[in-house]
Amino acid sequence: MRQIIEVLRLKYEAGLSHERIARACGLSKGVVGKYVNLAQAHDVTWPLPEDVDEVRLEALLFPAKTPPARFAEPDYFQVHQELKTKGVTLQLLWAEYVERHGDKARRYSQFCHHYRLWRGRQRRSMRQVHRAGEKIFIDYCGPTVPVVDRSSGEMRKAQVFVAVLGASSYTFAEATWSQSLPDWIASHQRMLAFYGGVPELLVPDNLKAAVTKADRYTPQINETYAEMAAHYQAAVLPARPYKPKDKAKAEAGVLLVERWILARLRHRTFFSLAELNSAIADLLPALNQRPFQGRSESRQSLFEALDRPALKPLPAMPYVYAEWRKARPGIDYHIEIDKRLYSVPHALVGVKLDVRVTDTSVEVMHKGQRVALHPRHGKGRFVTLTEHMPKSHQAHQNWSPERFLNWATDIGPATLDVVQRQLKDRPHPEHGYRACLGLLNLSRRYSRDRLEQACARALSINSASYQSITSILKQGLDQLPLPLAEEEPELADLPVHTNVRGPRYYH
Repeated sequence: MRQIIEVLRLKYEAGLSHERIARACGLSKGVVGKYVNLAQAHDVTWPLPEDVDEVRLEALLFPAKTPPARFAEPDYFQVHQELKTKGVTLQLLWAEYVERHGDKARRYSQFCHHYRLWRGRQRRSMRQVHRAGEKIFIDYCGPTVPVVDRSSGEMRKAQVFVAVLGASSYTFAEATWSQSLPDWIASHQRMLAFYGGVPELLVPDNLKAAVTKADRYTPQINETYAEMAAHYQAAVLPARPYKPKDKAKAEAGVLLVERWILARLRHRTFFSLAELNSAIADLLPALNQRPFQGRSESRQSLFEALDRPALKPLPAMPYVYAEWRKARPGIDYHIEIDKRLYSVPHALVGVKLDVRVTDTSVEVMHKGQRVALHPRHGKGRFVTLTEHMPKSHQAHQNWSPERFLNWATDIGPATLDVVQRQLKDRPHPEHGYRACLGLLNLSRRYSRDRLEQACARALSINSASYQSITSILKQGLDQLPLPLAEEEPELADLPVHTNVRGPRYYH
């Protein structure tokens, strides 16, 4: 447009000929004449009016020509929505488009080209095509919600769990006390019950309850979380570390929950987690039924049309929460779980085992095979199955009752008496190995003579346990003389019991 303006200036202001104007502007005489004729035909005068700039001048001289509608344009938004349905392709949608419009339909290549152009003009969040029933994106809100204990007045902060379905953006939210593994798994169970089905993929953030070791390419999924996903026949695909766009749906869902739910609850005081969750549940329908900006659809309507039919059914049995731990059985072929000892086959002594712990059972696994199953709760500290006991001690013959007794004999009669009691007062002699090994360690730490004196004092107060002997050594009571037996006052009226130690225990 600058050249046209310059041509008109030289023509009407400078009064130059077309030939000289052509030389000055580097144009042909024909082009100069064309510009002058266009200006005259559209009543463009010189000087140009103040409201006529380059854009306005171009519109006056070269008005846009609207070609006749040769092709029937498809509804590209509808095409975009249809592509979220599993199995629907652009080729299928093009074939249906051709059936509707016949000769006025675009060819397949142009159909795809114009769809991509339309998609490129949309918001960035629409560039990800989420298949119906394919993914659930999961995250926690940043802000927490205070919950006040009605009796003590103590305030506790609740975390807000948020899940969003990929295709419909249908949102679930609830409050839990923490982001720990039990709360994380329980929230997933309630989330899937809320949706009434299971997606193909769960897309969480890299919190510890979901990912034990974050990695861009091979993240290590928490074993309990992986087991839960397998129970529901879903897979876990964590977002890449420091890549929030991988879970943009969850980020948007968190923002919506913060604005449309938490912000509305900011002036309320909650006295229990159940009360808070009830308030969140009351506001969730309004969030999901609210139409998208500039569209008639809502999360609820898209969920009913897209995601609900595509979700897999829930399993018949609910998932039973279990924690996975590592344990290595000692020479007494027992592993320790929460201060209780559970037996395993004696051949696995020293082998690192996987332990699945539920509220009711302890299941021990070796190379994916169950090798032991015990009830988690019961009487006594030891839980031992007869079939786990060795028929002989060849697997660990270096440690035997005879060896402990020989070692105790070398130290002294009091130590021998204590060791005999440790081996005798157990369901099986090998159960006393731990205490005997502890006594052996004390002889190295304090000396053999002091251990003998400590055992003698422990026997005198009828408390010949490893803990009692350790306490005597720590307090130096073994270096004090033992009181004479006749100095002990009469205690005929007291019952005989291991917990009744007599006054000498305190001197």
